[in-house]
Amino acid sequence: MGNQNETTKQMAKRQIIKRKFNGVVVSDKMDKTRVVNVESVKIYPKYEKRYKTNKTFKVHDEKNQYKVGDKVQFVECRPLSKDKRWRALYN
Repeated sequence: MGNQNETTKQMAKRQIIKRKFNGVVVSDKMDKTRVVNVESVKIYPKYEKRYKTNKTFKVHDEKNQYKVGDKVQFVECRPLSKDKRWRALYN
């Protein structure tokens, strides 16, 4: 019994690693939601050619602070809606 309590305490102390991205706001038409575009560079394995990929994320912006063109840093969080699983970070 004592071992179970110790292991649960150890698991509680572990930090959950959250993914973090930087992107640019492309839409601010929704209330407290921003659509953010993240551009990344990938390498095709066989030919080692570099190519760009874009992905958009719906990010929760509680303060409605970010506007189109602003750079945003955001992290993963619990599901806030059907599409929103990201929360904006404020400096």
